[in-house]
Amino acid sequence: MSAAQRIPESATPTPDAPAALAGIRVLDLSRILSGPLATMVLADLGAEVIKVEDTKDGDDTRQWAPPYQGDESAYFLSANRNKRGISVDLKSEQGREFVLRLADRADVVVENFRPGTADRLGLGYRDLSARNPALVYASISGYGQSGPWASRPGYDAIAQAQSGMMSITGEAGGPPLRPGVATADIGAGMWATIGVLAALRARESTGRGQHVDVSLLDGQLAWLTYVAGGWFATGTSPGPHGSAHPTIVPYQALPTADGHLMIAAGNDKLFQRLTEVLGVPELAADPRFAGNPDRVRHRADLVPLLEAALIRRGSAEWSALLDAAGVPCAPIATVEEALTSPQAQARDMVVELDHPTLGRLRTVGSPLKLGQTPTRLHSAPPLLGQHTDEVLAETGYSPEEIADLHAAGAVR
Repeated sequence: MSAAQRIPESATPTPDAPAALAGIRVLDLSRILSGPLATMVLADLGAEVIKVEDTKDGDDTRQWAPPYQGDESAYFLSANRNKRGISVDLKSEQGREFVLRLADRADVVVENFRPGTADRLGLGYRDLSARNPALVYASISGYGQSGPWASRPGYDAIAQAQSGMMSITGEAGGPPLRPGVATADIGAGMWATIGVLAALRARESTGRGQHVDVSLLDGQLAWLTYVAGGWFATGTSPGPHGSAHPTIVPYQALPTADGHLMIAAGNDKLFQRLTEVLGVPELAADPRFAGNPDRVRHRADLVPLLEAALIRRGSAEWSALLDAAGVPCAPIATVEEALTSPQAQARDMVVELDHPTLGRLRTVGSPLKLGQTPTRLHSAPPLLGQHTDEVLAETGYSPEEIADLHAAGAVR
């Protein structure tokens, strides 16, 4: 094994190493994707997460199917591992009292209701922080807790449309497209996780929690990064470039004899190596393509010349040759190919968990590889109400009180 392949000592923690967020309690009042993703990351990092669902159908995504795994929605299973699940009627006084007791004991609450809904339920930040001043309370919504659009419902596709993301996605001259995954929801979940971790760190100094306000739209605007920078610099709104990069050439998927190959020649040296492997070294000497700014200006001249060279061989053959020359490239993998690749397996990016009705459940692993406080994937997503009685008992309810709550329909 080469030095580059060796795993550093810090990346191989002992089996009994502590989790980074051990001892942190999270009350998850969210549903669908943004909030559940945030709480799943916190759970992977060791936090105790209790997921609250309604008593009728539970999280919306339990019905977002097919596909199913057994009787469970594959969508729901993708974002709710490592949590205990309870089923509560938040519109009932008894159900709200149960959740209030849980919030009194929590370090973090995460919700993604439309702004104002949690307040109407008596579960808003002001209500809960008055009872538990150390509480970190994260709200995820379509547009945030302020501004003229705050009361609008938030959906991933709408945030993608209004953020400008869809205007830069797709082929030039074609219709606007959204990416194949819910980037606004997933991005908001990631921003919320960062905000929660920052607020927990600040609490160590102040002793007080705070309100973390994250919106799908804000998150997508922040993701514009260099695209926004281009508009600031020029005043011109960019359009879509397909798989290409607006300021690096060649940096796109190009056709080969049997498919497409993504090539990322991110600097002049890599471009020179690319031309040598393709058998067209004269392109690197051409003044139109000498430097990256030149190649950007003459993109329309360069790309057909590269395509003419690439069409002589298949993607796998070109990939091997370019890899050997140190030119970044990759065939366009299917989801199956990506998840079954040797690299994904080596990085534990597909793991199996025991599920109470499905048996062994495959799920995507955690991308966080912490050397001393590793993530742990220890439990499958819960069945609806799977842990209700268990959590009620832990919160101080007697068996008689638990039976009364079930009889009243306050819990399931």
